[in-house]
Amino acid sequence: MSRSTIQPALVTRVLPGSIAEEIGFQAGDRLVSINDISPRDLIDYQFLCADEILTLKVLDSDDELHDVEIEKDYDADLGLEFSSALFDNLIQCNNRCPFCFIDQKPPGMRDTLYLKDDDYRLSFLYGSYLTLTNLPPAEWERIEQLRLSPLYVSVHATESEVRSRLLKNPRAGQILEQLQWFQERRLQIHAQVVVCPGINDGIHLERTLQDLAQFGKNLDDDDIPAVASVAVVPVGLTRFRPPEDELIPVSAETAQTVIQKVQALQPQFREQLGSTFAWLADEWFLLAGQEMPERVDYEGYPQIDNGVGSIRLFLDEFRDIAQQRLPSKIESPRHLTWVVGNAVRTAFGEILHQLNAVEGLTVEMVSLNSEFWGQEISVTGVLTGSDVKRGLHNRRHHLGNGIILPTVMLKHGETRFLDDVTVEDLEREFGIPILLANGTEGLIQACLTPSLSRLTQIRL
Repeated sequence: MSRSTIQPALVTRVLPGSIAEEIGFQAGDRLVSINDISPRDLIDYQFLCADEILTLKVLDSDDELHDVEIEKDYDADLGLEFSSALFDNLIQCNNRCPFCFIDQKPPGMRDTLYLKDDDYRLSFLYGSYLTLTNLPPAEWERIEQLRLSPLYVSVHATESEVRSRLLKNPRAGQILEQLQWFQERRLQIHAQVVVCPGINDGIHLERTLQDLAQFGKNLDDDDIPAVASVAVVPVGLTRFRPPEDELIPVSAETAQTVIQKVQALQPQFREQLGSTFAWLADEWFLLAGQEMPERVDYEGYPQIDNGVGSIRLFLDEFRDIAQQRLPSKIESPRHLTWVVGNAVRTAFGEILHQLNAVEGLTVEMVSLNSEFWGQEISVTGVLTGSDVKRGLHNRRHHLGNGIILPTVMLKHGETRFLDDVTVEDLEREFGIPILLANGTEGLIQACLTPSLSRLTQIRL
């Protein structure tokens, strides 16, 4: 990648009490170089800032260039946050996977929602998945030199023909050789397999999991496993997908079959690898109408960000916190409407019962599907603002004192849904406060904190 594409890193926040604040950094400053090296990304920045003596070149908001000398403890953080983790170009995906969520979006959404990320740096920093098909040799060398591990890799299938068919890319068939590359260098990945019925399920899924297990850790071997874990995820389809994509939705019967196949392999993996190794995403159990596995079955939740065990963790955390935080009664009676995806309606019944056991508190759960995406069964995170508007429209006079919305519906750190509807739009629509609940703590706080006036309530 040409270094000419590197842009000065825009500072968006200076942490209070940090070295950067002490020497006068301000939001809007742009970091040009560290010890005469322009960092490509947050990885370079962290690596370069580890030294004890630094010379920074910084452009201020008036475009004046400053040289800043810093002497600090080794590895001490400067306390800067940037507008992006990448200071050069995003490595984008050249695959044409028919199940790609980017290609299943309607036109007219904000530009950033159409970027096809296949960047190993975002995988290392934030756990996003990449395919390994778009990396030039220099980037493979950088992964090795900087020991960027673990990475998160979309495998989908280990058979060359099947994976090439899924990714629509002849380079996709090299996955086993690439896993061997990681193993030889003692680097690690977490894998995911998106199951597309009729293409990579059945014997192909079993073959994929068995192949990946060959790169797992043996009980008598202290080597780092090249593949640490595998998440098996159902394909998600929307009404905007291309008509010729040859994909079919996952049915309840398919979900039951996949659960049986993976669970049949798990005892073998536990004996062979000392770990369950391959886990099923929560959606399989929701689609099949089955109970979630217990907490102990997830072994520390290595694939929690891929929806593996997140519902079990939520249920268990709620039970633990509720025992300490939920009172027997509240002084000021309140009636709240809690919006979730209809896929979790049954799973969250226990939580709803516990909340309504508090005297004076009435919580009504409204479970919605996403008509925006054309789904009959939807998890909470895909609901859009227009889905919420539609779902609550006929209940607008019976919503109570406020609406509880899980933050998983929103763009991270913002109050905007995928369809660009905002929380403020919904407050104006329904005329009551909306309480944003971040996890179990946020849900309980939303239920117990008296609502403030519309548009001024506390963001949870």
